[in-house]
Amino acid sequence: MNTRTRALLAAALVLGVAAGPLAAPAGAREPAAASRAHTGPDAAALRAALAGLPDDDATAALVRVGGTGGSWRGSAGVHDLRSGRPADPAGRFRAGSVTKVFTAAVVLQLAGEGKVDLDGYVRDYLPDLIPAAYAKVKVRQLLDHTHGMPGADVPGKDVHDWYAHRFDVRDPRAMVASATAKERVAPPGEVQRYGNIGYTVAGLLIERVSGDRYENQVARRILRPLGLRGTYFPGASPRIRGPHNHGYQVFPLAGGASELRDVTVWGVTEAWAAGDLVSTTADLERFLLALFRGEVVRGPLLKEMFTVPAGVPGATMSAGLQRYEVGDGRVLWLKTGGRWGYNTMIAATEDLSRTLVYSVNSTDAKGLEGNPVAERITRAAFAR
Repeated sequence: MNTRTRALLAAALVLGVAAGPLAAPAGAREPAAASRAHTGPDAAALRAALAGLPDDDATAALVRVGGTGGSWRGSAGVHDLRSGRPADPAGRFRAGSVTKVFTAAVVLQLAGEGKVDLDGYVRDYLPDLIPAAYAKVKVRQLLDHTHGMPGADVPGKDVHDWYAHRFDVRDPRAMVASATAKERVAPPGEVQRYGNIGYTVAGLLIERVSGDRYENQVARRILRPLGLRGTYFPGASPRIRGPHNHGYQVFPLAGGASELRDVTVWGVTEAWAAGDLVSTTADLERFLLALFRGEVVRGPLLKEMFTVPAGVPGATMSAGLQRYEVGDGRVLWLKTGGRWGYNTMIAATEDLSRTLVYSVNSTDAKGLEGNPVAERITRAAFAR
């Protein structure tokens, strides 16, 4: 990092610690002592996970932990490095690929209404968009990443290129055409390969069978019924509406140096139904609880979200979620998301005995290695 960035971080660190989690965060709700001793969140561990923000890895973090033993709320870090004021715990952020859970839920709702057959071929719904080479891709395979389609072409090779194109507006149909013009990476149903293109197709499928815009369908079916007033789709706007904490990204420079840039304003049209949602931790927690309780996807179709495809080596992803085994034998179902400046996760045990929602303003949100702050939060949240 350059000298100016380190100075900003050092100044903000003092404010972040003073206003941060070393004391119980403002608005935090601690579980009763008896419950906390057995099944409640470990408040001390969670406070320790947030201590010291901002640092080189993150400038802010917002956390909500819940479950049968009680709940914990906390935030740390700064709203922005220039002002150094405390992070807004109710701030909006880019939820990234957590959007996929909303998209999968709408497809499953349409399946429950008889408008979509999960075992039907996608080309039957979108014959003008899906070429014959991908005629055997099924709707279910879009959701569990076994469709075998390659990703779309996006200009740029590194963060500098992508930053230069951050205001580009991309059309989802053109992106699907770009992907399906290439050879498939695997036959449908044989390999699980995570990516955005399946959910871009799923968004167009929703539009075709509903006769309505994807964004309207998610709002009508999920956002408004659940009262998720802090959640919205930004469309072509690169800005986040309403209160939000700034996101930053480390940019490598010549000679091994680097600089930290504010990347809060960045378009997300290339992600669309796979990753453009803006939300809050309170809204995502409400959605998570409603989803797992069967209030969003009802009946047997909800099992699609807790079932990984059989016969696919190493498969961990279901329709919208991912299965992860904690070291003590517990199984979590989760979804992470990463947009420049922001990392997000929703996670829970299937019985909702423990839940977690976080937004971490990571300084390398697209990095190949996990963010250390996010990892500390996750370990603390699911500690016994």
